[in-house]
Amino acid sequence: MSAVRKRSKSKLSPARNPQRTRGLLLQAAFEEIYRSGYRSADLDAILATAGVTKGALYHHFDNKEALGYAVVDEIIAKGVQQKWVQPLRDAKDPIDVLVGIVQSESVKREDVERGCPLLNLSQEMSGIDEGFRKRTASLFKAWHDAVAGALSQGQKRRLVRSDINANETATFLIATYEGYVVLGKNWQDPRTMLSGQRRMTGQIESLRPTRTRARAASVRG
Repeated sequence: MSAVRKRSKSKLSPARNPQRTRGLLLQAAFEEIYRSGYRSADLDAILATAGVTKGALYHHFDNKEALGYAVVDEIIAKGVQQKWVQPLRDAKDPIDVLVGIVQSESVKREDVERGCPLLNLSQEMSGIDEGFRKRTASLFKAWHDAVAGALSQGQKRRLVRSDINANETATFLIATYEGYVVLGKNWQDPRTMLSGQRRMTGQIESLRPTRTRARAASVRG
């Protein structure tokens, strides 16, 4: 009898496992929004991908807007934290970490053609929906503060040039990075991102103090 109970419990449908159902909906919604944009995202497609009913959707989210907000707050925010915020928070050398992040960006054609989920949603919705604008702005700020904070700490450890403004430099680096992402998506050409990686790597390396930069170059050589 106990074996039967264990087997039936492991096969609970998503509708009977609320936490799993919510996770499936969020991931399916993220993929649909990333592919089609928020306004064109099809709820039926989301339900089909998640494998849940419309009733399950409205049990967890009041409407499409609430689902979209949750995608930003939980899925896209997690991506920003994992890719930028956490690595920079733990950085011994912010220049090395920034170069590593930039060079790790996928240049697969399908990834370049889809662009950045945060930027996509910000461009689409910031001008027409304050809820999306505030949420995406908050994530850009977290990203900016992580870069600026790491550069500032690097200056204190003499790993970053003392003559730069950490806040302005962080804004410049994010704008440059996202600019290449936009061009790569629009031109649908991975070579754009490869060029961006090279140019940004050079720009980031230039933030090292002269002696440190010369030492790093000799090590690479």
